[in-house]
Amino acid sequence: MKVKVVSILEDNYMYLVIEEQSKEALAVDPAVPHRMLEIVKREGVSLTAILTTHHHWDHARGNEALAKEIPGLRVYGGDDRIGALTDKVTDAQELKFGAINVRCLSTPCHTSGHVCYFLWEDECADAPAVFTGDTLFVAGCGRFFEGTAEQMHHNLTEVLGKTSVHKTRAKKVFCGHEYTIKNLKFALKVEPQNERVKEMLTWARGRDDDDKPTVPSTLVEEFDYNPFLRLSEESVQKFTGQTEPVEVLRALRREQDRLSRPKERPLAHAMLALEWGLLGP
Repeated sequence: MKVKVVSILEDNYMYLVIEEQSKEALAVDPAVPHRMLEIVKREGVSLTAILTTHHHWDHARGNEALAKEIPGLRVYGGDDRIGALTDKVTDAQELKFGAINVRCLSTPCHTSGHVCYFLWEDECADAPAVFTGDTLFVAGCGRFFEGTAEQMHHNLTEVLGKTSVHKTRAKKVFCGHEYTIKNLKFALKVEPQNERVKEMLTWARGRDDDDKPTVPSTLVEEFDYNPFLRLSEESVQKFTGQTEPVEVLRALRREQDRLSRPKERPLAHAMLALEWGLLGP
């Protein structure tokens, strides 16, 4: 299984997952269809399915064009608002594409129909991958557009967090946006003495200087520097003034929302804010 990371729009990622034996491929959130088709052609693969994390246009807007271009293309997702949807998935549903296994993980909060996708190959030494859309970012989490702190806590600690020990291998995290530097700056504000945050911020700035992505991270590593996964740490609780995990999470998200200014928001999410009257990514 090979994952092609493709930077698009202002700060989005879409992905092409290639099953190397059959040369069949899956697209994750292919919001720029012509770019995806170019990569499919260059890689010499057949695109058979789309995995859509949620219905927002900067993740799903390419579905219709790709479905028209490729007869028989299957479009999977957990929300009827997803364009060109052919297969509505449910929590824990498993799909099979050649040697690639897919488990659909319902993660409502950013949107009510948000789904993350856990991919692995049996008897393969490579670490499995989880495509987290706008639920989990490197060093951060998504805004609670259509859900609650309770839902996001469940998503991060139960649904995604527990996969970090599956088969004792670190899972690669492929998220929907390049927010890493911004998230790490906030993480440093939360935990100014956290050396892993400082190391990651230096690393991420170097990647940015070289115009390289910061994905994937791993779930194991996220617990070292992502404040939204460190809710029981004394330093995080001190910053929020809360001790109950859901309340710590709620306070973290509220503070990061407060610090985000409209002028700092990427164009794609500024347009979303105009469409729904919401603020921030």
